Amino acid sequence: MTRTTPARPVSVEAVFPELAAHRSRTTRLHPRPGRPGMRDSHVGGPMLWPADEPWPVCQEPHRPETEGYAPDEIRSARAAGTWPASRSWPGGGTPGEGGPVPFMGLAQFFRRDIPGLPAGPDRADLLQLFRCPLTHGSYLERRYILRWRRAAETEDADDFLATPPQLPLLRWEDELPEPCVLHPEQVVTYPWAEDDTLPAALIARIDAWEDAQASRHGREAPSYQSDLSIPPGWRVGGFPSWASTGPLTVDCVSCATPLRLLLTAGSEEMDADSHSWVPLEDRDPSPHANPTRLRFGRDRDLHVFTCPADPGHPPRWLLA
Repeated sequence: MTRTTPARPVSVEAVFPELAAHRSRTTRLHPRPGRPGMRDSHVGGPMLWPADEPWPVCQEPHRPETEGYAPDEIRSARAAGTWPASRSWPGGGTPGEGGPVPFMGLAQFFRRDIPGLPAGPDRADLLQLFRCPLTHGSYLERRYILRWRRAAETEDADDFLATPPQLPLLRWEDELPEPCVLHPEQVVTYPWAEDDTLPAALIARIDAWEDAQASRHGREAPSYQSDLSIPPGWRVGGFPSWASTGPLTVDCVSCATPLRLLLTAGSEEMDADSHSWVPLEDRDPSPHANPTRLRFGRDRDLHVFTCPADPGHPPRWLLA
């Protein structure tokens, strides 16, 4: 089934013609639970991974844990609509500072499926996203990696890894992604309106317009930030949302070029502030509030930035 974003409650360029110069497009991925295969773009499905290639592991010290949830029990509990029971970690605890930890595959995207997905290093057209299932340091930091591939070369491998290595327990239930198929849809998007993301005079006009709308329509008033600029959920390209942090400067650590937003992984596909973005096909949005079951930070968005001058330069990750 396709997913169709409703028309915006207000024609934003009719109210603010200057925004036409800042217009962009983002691809909403609309992940929904399903049974994706390793040759599909997906969130939470099987990765296309040659069997003779080592699976990525995190070598950094990890925060030790003493209990968690077994992946198979997480799946069974989700199917039953219950919560899994926590278990004590075998052997007295996690690997902690000793031993590597296998990364968890979160998503993969083929350029042939995702409009607007740029090419990676050496014209790579398959992007794979991984996260370490354990945390690091006193601030519970996370580690992510991107792996770019050439799809045709990878698909020609003699054999593929059927079951990647994983920890016996996951610290949180939302470490395990729900397998989701994608329904890509391109929509028009505009920058977050704060600080210097837009001209100061334009931001002041947007703020005044929002105040007037709230006075006239109350809680049902349309909002530029929530209804007219950036959709929620998983998306490729477009602009970052800065609801939690405020706008940040994100430059390449290798060449100082301003980085470009590659991907946003959203903890929520829809919430009370983004109801107008609910696809027409999702009449009852409650089952789709978080279809991937993944969370990033305290229900924030994970923004992945890459260098437009050289996609081989290190990416940067920001929670906002």
